Amino acid sequence: MDTNDAKLMEKIISLCKRRGFIYQGSEVYGGLAGTFDYGPLGVMLKNNIKDSWRKKFVSSRHDMYEVDAAILMNSAVWQASGHVDTFTDPLVECTKCKKRFREDQLAKKGECDDCGGATGEARNFNMMFATKIGAVEDSAATVYLRPETAQGMFVNFKNIVDSFHPKLPFGLAQIGKAFRNEITPRDFIFRVREFEQMEIEYFVRPDDWEKYFNYFKDEMIEWMESIGIDMARLHELEVEKGDLAHYSSRTVDFEFDFAFGKKELYGLAYRTDFDLKNHKLEYIDEEAKEKMTPHVIEPTFGVDRTVLALLTSAYMEDEKEGEVRSYLKFAPHMAPVVCAVSPLLKNKPELIEKARIVYGTLKNEFGRVMWDDNGNIGKRYRRQDEIGTPWCIVIDFDTLTDDTVTIRDRDTGTQERLPILELVEHIKEKLG
Repeated sequence: MDTNDAKLMEKIISLCKRRGFIYQGSEVYGGLAGTFDYGPLGVMLKNNIKDSWRKKFVSSRHDMYEVDAAILMNSAVWQASGHVDTFTDPLVECTKCKKRFREDQLAKKGECDDCGGATGEARNFNMMFATKIGAVEDSAATVYLRPETAQGMFVNFKNIVDSFHPKLPFGLAQIGKAFRNEITPRDFIFRVREFEQMEIEYFVRPDDWEKYFNYFKDEMIEWMESIGIDMARLHELEVEKGDLAHYSSRTVDFEFDFAFGKKELYGLAYRTDFDLKNHKLEYIDEEAKEKMTPHVIEPTFGVDRTVLALLTSAYMEDEKEGEVRSYLKFAPHMAPVVCAVSPLLKNKPELIEKARIVYGTLKNEFGRVMWDDNGNIGKRYRRQDEIGTPWCIVIDFDTLTDDTVTIRDRDTGTQERLPILELVEHIKEKLG
């Protein structure tokens, strides 16, 4: 990471804490590595991401069924899926300082990143979190926090077929938490121990897999562009055969130029019939009277990595009259706050009363609307710019006589007067 990239990462992390996007998990007790808490603005950004994804890949389609599977599953699921035996990372320990690392993430193989000491032989480390289920420790069964959301969909394949009788091709979709006992969590929210996935398992006839693989690749790119991912930072990587996951016959990774380097953002995998066969699940075509095992196309999206990619894409700085302004240039429909409403002065009851009316109207219409009367108007603009609010609406003394307001644009700083009655339609039009 060069100096400029390191500074960008520091700025993003600082902004996230200062403005209520993301906090270190358990911070008042010194924190817990690899865990983060989302504040109010972070939650709103995550919800916008999930809502957009759900609209694109689930609710606008006729062939997708959304499920919400349990986090705890019978351990036989993970045995059948191969996770118990193969879901491992190479773990090494420094012979000098005794710290542990993933061997494939060392800057120099065989040498400790912290103290420069020699590392020992690598050994496999299973990343699943194990726990016990049952009242008595000695007789309790071992279960795992799911390391992915995919298996919850595969084990519900038969339930969906029996309940809804879908015709091929069709998909199951899920948004949910997953957990991995990362040896060295790093890079803010990029590699963590608890994260959220948006995932699809799309079931197709074996001969059709390539057509739907390419189809979903295009759909993923289209969605990324629509939410404001900086496409100049995006790269497609065809994963080499020797690096494929145990279940995959072909995978394309979408990599993104984060401040700490080019890393995987999303993945698209062709899982063949690996999972359904291992779970001994089949599909019966009722019309053709044909029994078969469908193949699977799997587009996978990380919510947390999407948050980080959007923050990286949106972070901007400009300078006017010697003052540096930092702001988040979110696509308006993805911004945590659609608009902020302010009375010009907070000690004038007549301005406050009118501003509250405008605020209530916009809040009822858009939901994500903020009331801001803290500090002078310049400070309010800077604060709203920094959290990515596209428009600031100010009620001033002219409003009391002509029912117009000032609406200021985040990106250009330009201001215009608009009648209050036109505000809702004006914002709707801008949101698209």
